[in-house]
Amino acid sequence: MTDDRPDTHQKALQINLDPTKYGVFAEIGAGQEVARWFFRVGGASGTIAKSISAYDMIVSDAIYGHNDRYVSKARLLAMLEREYALLVERLATKRGATTKFFVFADTVTAKSYSRRDETHGWMGIRFQTVPGGPPNDILMHVRMWDRENLQQQEAIGILGVNLVHAALYNGSDTSEVLQGLIDNLSIARIEVDVIQFEGPTFEQVDNRLISLQLVERGLTNAAMFTPDGEIVQPAEQLYKRPVLVERGSFRPPTKVTVDMIRYAQAQFVQEPNVGGEDVLVVMEMTLKNLNVEGKINHRDFIDRAELLGTLGHPVLITNYGEFFRLAGYMFRYTKLPIGIVMGVPTLKELFDEKYYAELDGGILESFGRLFRNELKLFVYPYKDIKSGAIITAGNLRVAPNLQHLYRHLMENHHIQGMRDIDEANLNIFSRDALKQIQTGQPGWESAVPVQVAEMIKQRNLLGYKGTEAVA
Repeated sequence: MTDDRPDTHQKALQINLDPTKYGVFAEIGAGQEVARWFFRVGGASGTIAKSISAYDMIVSDAIYGHNDRYVSKARLLAMLEREYALLVERLATKRGATTKFFVFADTVTAKSYSRRDETHGWMGIRFQTVPGGPPNDILMHVRMWDRENLQQQEAIGILGVNLVHAALYNGSDTSEVLQGLIDNLSIARIEVDVIQFEGPTFEQVDNRLISLQLVERGLTNAAMFTPDGEIVQPAEQLYKRPVLVERGSFRPPTKVTVDMIRYAQAQFVQEPNVGGEDVLVVMEMTLKNLNVEGKINHRDFIDRAELLGTLGHPVLITNYGEFFRLAGYMFRYTKLPIGIVMGVPTLKELFDEKYYAELDGGILESFGRLFRNELKLFVYPYKDIKSGAIITAGNLRVAPNLQHLYRHLMENHHIQGMRDIDEANLNIFSRDALKQIQTGQPGWESAVPVQVAEMIKQRNLLGYKGTEAVA
């Protein structure tokens, strides 16, 4: 954050002194701090038509209708819809021609003396960009990491002011909205792991790209969307489920991509604590996976997201370069088995001690954190291009000082080679298929699933030129 950006006091006061902005604050739970800022700085009568705190569950239900979960997107939307409708109904005739109406709402649970609930919340704003215009929404899910209740409430207050200010003054520019959200805060205090832009102002906005930007900008370490592009809260998807995750660049997804999940899942579902459970299969890309020629190309990212959608699994974007950090993230939300799918080259890198120089305990510390809770690695074979030899988890050679460790992990089934794979697909490499796609060389279609090939051709994805491009 640069020194010339306004602080929380300045943001709240600017809104209070602006006669063209007028709205409602509706807060449930620990979110009482947002409206407080606007009363504290003075001039609130110029901004606040109403402030309501529906803290009691029965009272909240009487106003917004019953909901099984009070800290939820559904409750947030019910608050925004009711309060916005009332605001326009009551004030549109009197001042609708000159005023841009808004409603800010949040429903938050902070650290409690009596319970150990998850400290998180939903907040959002419904707002007009022109007087009398249609409303737009910005909806967010946040996690609070401060250890004390008062600190968490303070962080929610600052974030709420940031959201209101960003929407009212930069609402049509999603980049500026994201830039302003964490002013006077840090990810060590509060994390935004879901954000959605909805409404006519944001018709051209792809919320999958916004999710990527959350990770890029450091507002969160992980964001997720479904195969059809819906942004979802990762914790809700992972909660108390067995998880099988495949990391890759998926540029493009190939038949090997599909094989790796298929054969790993066939073994994973036979694990003692998995049988009968609903397994969540996740395709994960790190920021490093998305880096092409020194930067992340947003168009390229959307192309890959579209293609992954054809495989039918949610996509997780993370900033967890190390596998033990990815595992630690998933361990937060599930104690059921976790499987990570990888190829032999990645497994070999995993046993390279140079990657653990920053850890006091080196590779042993990394593996201790990775293989907690019976985590399994499912390893797909690799065919050496020059010799034609097939390298598997069973015959892979690691450094002499790590052989006993490797053998221990194999014998206890923490590392498992995939069985009964289709060896014909071992000749497929995504880099070769991508080169053929981008240069118009024929034959790449046989390396990818049918639906992937069709989409690449129909939408000219990943720089597809068509075979007619070949001279």
